[in-house]
Amino acid sequence: MLEALQGKEVTIYFVDGSNARKGILETVSEKFIKYRTEFEELYIPITSVCSITLDTKGRERARVGFTQ
Repeated sequence: MLEALQGKEVTIYFVDGSNARKGILETVSEKFIKYRTEFEELYIPITSVCSITLDTKGRERARVGFTQ
């Protein structure tokens, strides 16, 4: 299933509650995921991953204040 996400920008959520954002999922094997960001290349063990989300659209910020 993870092979379908290769080459796409994803966010990886880890078991400890942290995450890795704005990176490309490059390679998936049975034990590791290769994940590349602008600044680093990560080799992540599958056992430390809680979930992976596909970043499809940027969120619009809510407007604060009153309009007339």
